Amino acid sequence: MRGRAGRATLQLDDEEKSVMRCLRLSGPASRSALASALKMSPAKLTKLSQRLLALGVVEEADGVGAHGRGRPVVPLRIASTGGYAAGITAHKGVLDLVLADYAGHVIAQSAEPFHDRDPKALCRAARARLLDMIDRHDLVGGRLLGAGLGMPGLASSADGERWRTVPDLWGADDVPIRAMMEDALALPVWIENDATATALAEYYAGGLTDGCSTMVAILLGHGIGAGVIVDGRLLRGAMRNAGDIGIFYPTDRPRPSPIDLLSVLRADGCAIESVADFGTKASQHQPVVNAWLVRAADQLRLVIESALAWFDPDRIILSGPLPRPLMVQLADRLNAAGIWRGPCSMFMPEVAASRLGGGAIALGAALLPIHATIAL
Repeated sequence: MRGRAGRATLQLDDEEKSVMRCLRLSGPASRSALASALKMSPAKLTKLSQRLLALGVVEEADGVGAHGRGRPVVPLRIASTGGYAAGITAHKGVLDLVLADYAGHVIAQSAEPFHDRDPKALCRAARARLLDMIDRHDLVGGRLLGAGLGMPGLASSADGERWRTVPDLWGADDVPIRAMMEDALALPVWIENDATATALAEYYAGGLTDGCSTMVAILLGHGIGAGVIVDGRLLRGAMRNAGDIGIFYPTDRPRPSPIDLLSVLRADGCAIESVADFGTKASQHQPVVNAWLVRAADQLRLVIESALAWFDPDRIILSGPLPRPLMVQLADRLNAAGIWRGPCSMFMPEVAASRLGGGAIALGAALLPIHATIAL
């Protein structure tokens, strides 16, 4: 990694960001289609596309466009070689890292044990693993846009500089984690709540950008949270804590979270320590799992109805580390539950289970620096 003073940077003006945003959300498009969508003259769009091509953030998608009489149409698309970014998140006992290219594709990922409760140790471990991944994947000298951190906690300052983590991880209040991570990595760092990072991953990598302007991702992780994207933009709130639906489920009561499911299984005599063991150890406890699904669906129904009322989303996604078949069952129960949208509504989005699994947080964190290059 380069020091901050000599770091390669990517600075786009608002018009260039508009072009990139259109390509990011709608996929490859011809120059004429982009000009029409953005209400620009063809000459203006051509000039912008030439600069973006020179910067290496877009490329011509040979063979994608329509061919007919005359000169073939060659669409533009986001270039995976335009740069890359790192995503970092800490779970209970695990440190996840992801490298993603500028098109949002995963270059590499790592999930290794990490049990130290000192935030400084987290920063050191992230630096060591990131340097190793960059070296092993021959990325030295590439355009490293920065790092994103998916925080399992809440911001304690409106600028997002200080955070409170969940007690089972660091148990620390007002940790200046951005400054600590930037000092360790010598990179700019973007931080969002882990549910917000998940929403970004589900939106881009989950294939929801096409025809979807507003979505809600409900993260069933260490706890329960939600990330919201409205008109293609992250909804953060005044203290960056929008989507803190965990407050509806006090920790001293049953909750619709994987941690809660594990505790229910252990109370039934199942020797299970992690959701990774679910397939091998929970098969003899199916009645308990089914009862938990019924209860979890009933608990989540209220927040889903609230999300429908407040945000009118195109999609609602259930995300998290639980095995996908279990998430599908939970989504199916919610879809069959008769969620109330109101007497006049003509549209009811389906609740869907994520295909990204537990890796969505780190991937979404890696997408934060990439998303920042097009955010208006």
